[in-house]
Amino acid sequence: MNNLLRFGEPNSKLKKMLKKLSLKLKTFTLPAGWTCPGAKDCLSRANRETGKIQDGPDTEFRCFAASAEATYPSLRKMVWNNFELLRAALIEDAKAGFENSPHTADLIHNSLPKNFDIMRVHVGGDYFVKEYLQAWIEVAKRNTDKVFYSYSKSLHLFRQFALPENLVLTASRGGKYDELIDLNGWKEALVVYSEQEAADKGLEIDHDDTHAAFGKENFALLIHGTQPAGSMASKALQLIKKANKNVTAKA
Repeated sequence: MNNLLRFGEPNSKLKKMLKKLSLKLKTFTLPAGWTCPGAKDCLSRANRETGKIQDGPDTEFRCFAASAEATYPSLRKMVWNNFELLRAALIEDAKAGFENSPHTADLIHNSLPKNFDIMRVHVGGDYFVKEYLQAWIEVAKRNTDKVFYSYSKSLHLFRQFALPENLVLTASRGGKYDELIDLNGWKEALVVYSEQEAADKGLEIDHDDTHAAFGKENFALLIHGTQPAGSMASKALQLIKKANKNVTAKA
């Protein structure tokens, strides 16, 4: 079992989708920030040993997955173990001269949970090299009865490949390669600081990942997670929480 990747269970947000659609979902995650070559606005990393958060030079809002890793040592251990296993498989493929990453695809495929309908690929982390993306493309092709979906800022990698229909990409705006979103016409997600901001931009807020997994249109994600004290993101989050408390109190 130590030689297999580990997968996670859906959080409260994803459980809403499962209840609505009566489907079974699993998640996969890697070290946030450390495996995100396209991250910019959300770039944050948790130290592997201490969990201390380090934000990037252009961070506007903190990655929620990095905050979770900072809080839970067991999660840090899991994501780094996943990363190390994948890197070892990628090295094996490179030494053998393979271009389509068969060892890496085998690792992912053989590690998959036995019973699921949908897989969110990367709650934290991203496609860090093209060979790793190729491996997931191969896994999706081997499992045509499953839906694999991702938010990604590694858009410089996606433009090189035609994706199978069951590997669903949502381009996450706010990264280093945003120009590729408009150039390729990809479905995108935009983080907003209020419901009004989403309305002003003509975007629906995805509260349960159904837009990401099955939708065709652009959508918004409401800021969440733990944000740096005093930042605009933190102030926006406080207003959102206050508004939710008022709604609950009136109800």
